[in-house]
Amino acid sequence: MTDTAPTRAGFVALIGEPNAGKSTLTNRMVGAKVSIVTHKVQTTRARIRGVAMEGASQLIFVDTPGLFKPRRRLDRAMVKAAWGGAADADITVLLVEAHRGMTDGVRAILDGLADLPRGTTVALAINKIDRVEAPRLLALTQALNEAYAFAETFMISAEKGHGVVQLRKWLAQAVPEGPWLYPEDQIADLPMRMIAAEMTREKLTLRLHQELPYQLTVETEAWQERDDGSARIDQVIYVSRDGHKGIVLGHKGETIKSVSQAARADIEEFLGRKVHLFLQVKLRENWLEEAERYSEMGLDFKDGN
Repeated sequence: MTDTAPTRAGFVALIGEPNAGKSTLTNRMVGAKVSIVTHKVQTTRARIRGVAMEGASQLIFVDTPGLFKPRRRLDRAMVKAAWGGAADADITVLLVEAHRGMTDGVRAILDGLADLPRGTTVALAINKIDRVEAPRLLALTQALNEAYAFAETFMISAEKGHGVVQLRKWLAQAVPEGPWLYPEDQIADLPMRMIAAEMTREKLTLRLHQELPYQLTVETEAWQERDDGSARIDQVIYVSRDGHKGIVLGHKGETIKSVSQAARADIEEFLGRKVHLFLQVKLRENWLEEAERYSEMGLDFKDGN
């Protein structure tokens, strides 16, 4: 921070289709793993905020669930949360995958942008630019800007970091002047209990692939600080069918052991200290219809109606 530059702070909503790279971009901007990143679509449920500093500006990234056609209560709550995040933000950034181009889903999002509050600043970030040739990229850029009057367009690769610095510098100048909203060294406003649960759910999603994509959730049931500086974390994995318990546990408990080890390593890296992680698997047939489960994920149960 300099003596001459005024402080700025603002919320930046990242929206786009599932798997467009919103979580990867959040983590790249913040410089830490605060948002679940997997190859599965629709893995981000809560509006996870990552806080990044750029000069005298504080950027609070709202990593929304992907926008898609909802089929059930959880889907509807996720989509409502995504548009709510965009409506509440100072700046909205639409991420479009370069190699997928102008899909039906992107067209639906472009239509939805018209419903944002008047005066909302919306920028375009074409992601995964390393996957297409320049002529195709330019044609997509032109088509998207003809469909909506974006304030600015950026060509990026969230995974490799290309163009991310330019986007962050532009955002730093575009957010409103004002005091910082979080301490300078804070990188996320989610409770650590929720971040730890998300890290375990990420490992489950990666390990189980197609078997149980969205039929489970993870909650941190207890968190005990120990005298030696370590933490004991007890988490519950809720599944919606009895047969799913065996899949999560795996042969002789191999799956849950592997998940526990990988999740513990991520949590320890994030906290910078030793963690003792204990996982249980419980059947909760109707968790997708329980308001309490939605609250744990940072979603509004009523939005699923």
